[in-house]
Amino acid sequence: MKNKTFKIRAAIVIFEIGIILFLLIVWMSSKSIRESKSLWILFLYNFPSQFLIAIVPHEPVYLFYSKFYSPLTITLVATAGTVLTEYFNYSIFGFFAEFKPVQKFKNGRIVQKILLLFKKAPFAALWIAGISPIPFYPFRFMVVLSDYPLWKYLLAVLTSRFPRFYLFALAGRAIQLPNYLLITFFGAITVVLYVPLIRKLRKKKQLQQTSLQKQEKILDVVESEQS
Repeated sequence: MKNKTFKIRAAIVIFEIGIILFLLIVWMSSKSIRESKSLWILFLYNFPSQFLIAIVPHEPVYLFYSKFYSPLTITLVATAGTVLTEYFNYSIFGFFAEFKPVQKFKNGRIVQKILLLFKKAPFAALWIAGISPIPFYPFRFMVVLSDYPLWKYLLAVLTSRFPRFYLFALAGRAIQLPNYLLITFFGAITVVLYVPLIRKLRKKKQLQQTSLQKQEKILDVVESEQS
């Protein structure tokens, strides 16, 4: 029974990830879709832009659509897409959270201290992170690792993201930024999103190179001693 349940959950998770990757590929590869003013595109764009660790930024796209629709319309569509995406996030990470490596990570001293701090006021922490510029992705993991109820998490997302998105829509409606500035804004945020990852990969590469150099020196010493 457990094996059957696991397979069903795995199939659901694969399906959810597949949807998000498909939407991202379609959006990235189609110029007509990127330039579309359809609210359906705005709704679906939330999936890749609000995924576990944001693949693409959402702010410039909301500002773009705000030039053509009322702030309330933009807010309702963006919030609906975001809440559904956060349901996916909870489901996907909840599945992987049961694996031993994640459990080992969860039981680490630092992680336990962070979770203990989070549990003191989880809804308030989620609400502040949801409405402010604070990076939200760490909280997507904390809610699962701390067994925070899904309905409370989605309620926090709904009540914090709605006013945040409304402010973005109001700003977009009032300022009416030209498309070239929105594209620049999009590129700048994307770079900021990926800078930590690039630094981490570069650091890892440097450590590997240093390790290889040490191994080569040891081999040279051994060979010289043998000769």
